[in-house]
Order: sequence, then C-alpha cells, then structure tokens
Amino acid sequence: MSLLLGVDTGGTYTDAVLIRDEKEVIASAKSLTTRRDLAIGIGGAVEAVLAESGVDPSEISLASLSTTLATNALVEGQGGRVGLVYIGFREKDLAGHGLSDVLNGDPALVLAGGHDHAGGQAAALDVDSLRVWLRGEGASVSGYGVAGVFATRNPAHELEVAAIIAEETGRPVSLSHQLSAKLNGPKRALTAVLNARLIGMIDRLIAQAQGKLSALGVSAPLMVVRGDGALISVEMARERPIETILSGPAASIVGARWMTGADEALVSDIGGTTTDVAVLRGGKPAIDPAGARVGPYRTMVEAVAMRTTGLGGDSEVHFVSEGLKGGVTLGPRRLMPISLIATEAPEIVHEALDMQLRSDLIGEHDARFVRAVPGVSSDGLGARDGALLARIGAGIWPLGKVLGNRLDAQALKKLVARGLVQVAGVTPSDASHVLGRADAWDRDAAQKALTLFGRRRTGSGNALARDPRVLAQMIVDQLTHQTGLALLECAFAEEEDSFGLPEDELARHVLTQRGLGSHRGLLRVETGLAVDVVGLGASAPSYYPAVGELLGCRMILPEHAGVANAIGAVVGRVTMRKLGTVTSPSEGRYRVHFEAGPEDFLDSETALAALEKRLRQEAVDDAEASGAEDIHVAAKRDVRTAAIEGKPVFVEATVEVEASGRPRIAV
Repeated sequence: MSLLLGVDTGGTYTDAVLIRDEKEVIASAKSLTTRRDLAIGIGGAVEAVLAESGVDPSEISLASLSTTLATNALVEGQGGRVGLVYIGFREKDLAGHGLSDVLNGDPALVLAGGHDHAGGQAAALDVDSLRVWLRGEGASVSGYGVAGVFATRNPAHELEVAAIIAEETGRPVSLSHQLSAKLNGPKRALTAVLNARLIGMIDRLIAQAQGKLSALGVSAPLMVVRGDGALISVEMARERPIETILSGPAASIVGARWMTGADEALVSDIGGTTTDVAVLRGGKPAIDPAGARVGPYRTMVEAVAMRTTGLGGDSEVHFVSEGLKGGVTLGPRRLMPISLIATEAPEIVHEALDMQLRSDLIGEHDARFVRAVPGVSSDGLGARDGALLARIGAGIWPLGKVLGNRLDAQALKKLVARGLVQVAGVTPSDASHVLGRADAWDRDAAQKALTLFGRRRTGSGNALARDPRVLAQMIVDQLTHQTGLALLECAFAEEEDSFGLPEDELARHVLTQRGLGSHRGLLRVETGLAVDVVGLGASAPSYYPAVGELLGCRMILPEHAGVANAIGAVVGRVTMRKLGTVTSPSEGRYRVHFEAGPEDFLDSETALAALEKRLRQEAVDDAEASGAEDIHVAAKRDVRTAAIEGKPVFVEATVEVEASGRPRIAV
C-alpha cells in the first residue's frame, strides 16, 4: 500500500489530502494560509488529515506541494527587488519591450556584448562596467536576471556575467538561456527578471514546508508541481521558481481529470485571488505554445494553456459611481476579508467599524484596515515607504489612521506590491457571510463593512444599497458575471474557427451578452457553452451553480472540488523536456548550439543525432534527479528547409526530447 500526501498553499487556504494507492482520497483538510509563517498553515492542514485518517506519518511514501503563491505574486505585482543585466541590447529596448514596466523602478544595466544568430561574438563583454554597476546602483537587490542577445545560440556572456555576480555579491542569478531554449531575447529577459523576483518567496515556502513535515514525522521525499502539471524536485524548484507559476492551477487540472474522468470540458478553479480556466481535450490539459501568461505578463515558461484572471473570493470590491444606479466591480487585487481580519483582532475591527457607522460622513477609508507581514525583507525601501512601514508596526490599524496624505497612499501601494503589507476590505467572501453561504469567520463584521460600503452615493445622489444583503447579492451577481466572461474568453480563444475579434471583445460583445439572456425580438440570440464545466475551489458550490445557469451548461462540482489542487499535486508524473537547435551558418556546416557553446558538424544527420543524444541524456538525468523511475523517453524533430533551384536545402532544425516517469515511492 502507498500513501501519498498532497499539499497546496493558496492565497487564502492551505489544503492537504491523503490518497491511498492513487485511487482513493482517505482524508482532506483546510487551514488558513499564514503568510507571516507558511509553516503554520501547512502544519495545520497536514495535522488535520493525519488526525482524520489515523495514519502514522512515517507510513507516507511521497509528499508533493503545489502553490499559487508565485502566480498570485505576479498577478499582484509582488516579489523581491531585483536587478536586470541586459547584454547586447539598446537602452531604448527596455521601454520598447515593456521591461521598464516589469522592473517598476528596480535597477537595470544595458551592457555591451552579446552574440549573433550563428553563435559568434557580436561584441566584447564590458566587464568593467558590470563591476562598477554591481558595486553601485545594482547592489541593493535580492537577486539578478541576466539576458543576452542570442544567448540560446551561445550562452558564454550570460555565464561570464553570472560568475562575476557570484564573485561580487553571492546573490542568486537567473540566466535566460537556462529558463528557455527559444529565441526572443526580451521575453527571455522578462522571464529571468520574474524568476529572480520569486526565488526568495519559493525558497521560504519550500524550507518551511520541509521543516514542518519533518517536525510532524513525515520523512518521505518532497516534490513540487510545475506549471505544466508535472512534478519536479525541490532543488529544481528553488533554482527555477518561475516554473511554479500556474503550479496550483495546473495541479487542479490534473486533479479535476482524476476526480471526474472528463475528456472534453472547461475547468474553472476559483481561489482567493484568481480564477483559472483551462480546457481538457482528450483528457489532457493543453500546453500553451506561446508560454504561460499570468496577469499582464507573457513568459517563456512551459505551462498549461491557462487563462488566469484576478478574480476570487477575496477580490477587492470597487465602487462604480457612474450611472443612476451605480454598481460594483471586482479585482484584480486581493484583499484580506473584513470577516477574517475581525477574527484576529475583534476589538480593534469592531470598534473602528462602529465608530465609522456612527459618523454622518462617508469616509474614503471606511471598512479598510492594514497590517504588516512579518518576515519579508524590507531592503531597498525609500524613506517615506520605510516610515509608513514603521508606523504600521506589528499592529492592525484602520487604514485612515496610518495614511496622513496622498504621498502615504502611494507609499502604501509600494509596500503592498513588495508583499510587506496586507490591506483588508470588502470582498465576495464577506458578501457570502452576509448571505449565510459561509460561516467560517465573523459575519457581524462583514455586515457592518457592507453597510458602510453601501452608503456611498451613486450618480443619482442615492445610496448604493441601504440593506447589506442587497449589496451582498450585488457583489455575488458581479462575481457570477465576471466568471462567465472569463469562461467565454477561454472558449472563444480555444475555438478552432476564428470569429475575427479578440476573445475579450467577443465575450463582452453586445450580441454575446444579449444572447446570455436569450434575447427575443425580431431576432433570436442565444449564447452559451456547448461543453461541461468542472467547477473547482472551496467556494465553487456557493458561486458556480449560478454560473452554469448563466452559460446554459452542465456544471460539474466534484466531491473533493475544494482540494483539487492538493489531489493533483500527488497524482501527476515527473516530466522533463529539453529543446535544442541546429543551424547552418554556411554551406556544408551544421552547427549544434550546446550549453557549452556551438559545435560544427559536416552533415545534418550527424548534427541532429549528436544533439538528440545530448538532450536525451540531460532529460533523463533531470528526471532521475527529480526522483523519477520507470522513465520513458520520446524525441521529435522539426526540420525546416527551403527550395533552391528545385532542391530542398537545410535551414534550421529543432529537437525536443521528453523523459517521463512516476515519482519514486519511499518504502
């Protein structure tokens, strides 16, 4: 008998499951995710499943971890302060390719150097300028991203820069060619920056998970779920945390398939911060050929074709004042629900809410609170940002008491983006408590907060909603509407027939929206989904039946929908993919672009065979290092030719190798 422990650390909850022989869930549990110390939430969930099952921790054969922390961090713009070394590009490329927006004030150095498309050196590497920058502007960061022109054809300059950074600083370095073997330098640079930004966060998560499991007596090896649903070793996850973006959502797709056996369906997973939608075709989640997209970022990370929207149970509720009736909209930022923070500091929260309710004035910061997140590095903060963080200290405060002016509000945004501070406010979770759909936290605090929110004036001069239950239903209806839009966007994007417009425009088009209401006039317009939807997430039973009605489809809510991520974390496989390229810089020369540098061969078949052999070995080595056994290897070639005088001439070829096996079970 094998016992598998799956753990998923989400933005709001940490889930744990125990599965016997990969066939049966014998225990499941949830615990609040504790951002100040993730081990507390992990320990709470694992202790609960051990108690429910009566299993001795030493009997567990394998433990695996999936997480939405990296995904949520990118959606919310969080992560450590990093530096970018951009080799062989131009200064204006930072803004032209959107890297300035990604850096958001973090330092960058555009450095002379780089290679050409054939792997030859285009310019000498400016080592002196690099050392000066590392000792000056580039010193106050937690890690570095490095990307060079055509580094996938010759990574020599990236490797040299990494060695110098290690010598000068000793801090982590993310090299773009190690994260993707594909061309597109700016996108590789973006991926390297995000990877560097996530290293500290994922390292802390893994260390805390390992420490807690060991303390509980679980000695089984720990794996981590990658963004394509495959399992990897904790060592690889620490080096390449970017590969864990969409880890939680990918695990949920694997879990959905395991629970339902569905072959053709949309899978929609609602968490605290995001809603993740993917398509199952032939029982398998599709891999996004363009790289994982999370929030505004298109990375070069291989992951499931997932559409992630900043919409969840803990999404920020925004007041819409336009129009006579006004309204609300949700996300993309996550807030701590008022009903939850009230359980941690009931006297402070209720006293502030009662005082605000007694006032005749509608305050800008009514029903909002703030607290610091301990244990997160505050290196590199400006004077005003640091002063605000010190003012917040270790307490929980009404937001209006810590913000003195508009500049403080800007400082707060920076602190939230760095993950140093959490803001609490009205969320759909609070609305669910008011409507009696949830009872885990403080319903009275939620009701007071919604009463305050509902006093805001619309365009007609009237209050948005005098009854908190009316406002709560308005919030839930808006969540239903925005979830429907997310599902429609995914469906339009995956349709084989193009409709000629971007999927977001199609989902919001007046004909689509009228069709959801089955418009009848001279025209009959109907819109809906022609496939089932598998609804996942702890709050799916509360929200998703209405989504199914809106879209006219069958909504499948599996028994263990609330812990699908944790299930998927331990029923997946270890899979390693390696990609390499052969080019022809001149007639009769076939160049293989190895990690150690380019190597030339006299004929294409010899070059392709040499590349495939190397990639097979690397894929198998990585799979074994990640704990795989019974490994199967498959390879495919894509050879591109051009017709010259009626004869095919070799232009370029890629070789992709996949090594896959089940994780080794401890005995």
